[in-house]
Amino acid sequence: MKGKIFKSCFALIVIVSLIITGFILQSFRNKTKSVIGNTISDFTLINVNGKGISLKEYQKAKGFIIVFTCNHCPFAKLYTNRLNDLNTKFKALDVPLLAVNSMDTVIYEDESFDKMQQRVKTEKFNFPYLHDAKQTVGKNFGADHTPQAYVIWKENNEWKIKYSGAIDNNGEEPQKADPFIANAVNELLKNKKVTNPLTQSVGCKIFYRK
Repeated sequence: MKGKIFKSCFALIVIVSLIITGFILQSFRNKTKSVIGNTISDFTLINVNGKGISLKEYQKAKGFIIVFTCNHCPFAKLYTNRLNDLNTKFKALDVPLLAVNSMDTVIYEDESFDKMQQRVKTEKFNFPYLHDAKQTVGKNFGADHTPQAYVIWKENNEWKIKYSGAIDNNGEEPQKADPFIANAVNELLKNKKVTNPLTQSVGCKIFYRK
């Protein structure tokens, strides 16, 4: 009798856990909306080294990989090495990677500029990590969670969004992932249209101050 009760309780706990997990993941899931073709204005943000960085400084850039990320999000933490690899590969082809932190530092103390600087040193970022203190760049892109990635490309001296969504589709096992960002950039470098310009991604919500 006790054994049956235990099995029933255990089954109930498993079911409840699955339901809760489903709700949590759903809260992280990005509602896909198309921003493909939108124009992005130049911006200047402070890098962790204290210097301002803007798109116009990269005079040879054909495009940029822009990744909205942060310090506390468990999903974002999975991608440091992959972002380093993307920057190493594509910066040499005039498509550098810029990481932007648009998180509200009032709600999340871990997102302070000092903590950003600490993270760069600890995880050895090889790309700029920019502080979007006023959250204007995040709003301009339409970013609503981290990590969320974009590829912008120069067309007629304007920056157009050519890709929006996930970095890839497997956070825990990069060797099994479809490299969405890399594929998009490679196609653009060959003057081809991006085959898969809009993908679904998950992450932690960016809360914008009103």
